[in-house]
Amino acid sequence: MRAKELRDLTDDELAVKEREFKESLFLLRLRHRTNQLEGPARLGQTRRDIARIKTVRHARVASGK
Repeated sequence: MRAKELRDLTDDELAVKEREFKESLFLLRLRHRTNQLEGPARLGQTRRDIARIKTVRHARVASGK
């Protein structure tokens, strides 16, 4: 997801997205360990998406919104 798309979401929606991405990351890691993952680049993309969400949430807390 793009950062702009994330900024348009509410805090609750961001929390849900973060939880979904973390669950997805868990499943991707499991598939990777069992050699069932076809596109290992998805691991990195999912980690970056989680980081983007955390950055947006932190920026909102810091700015007081």
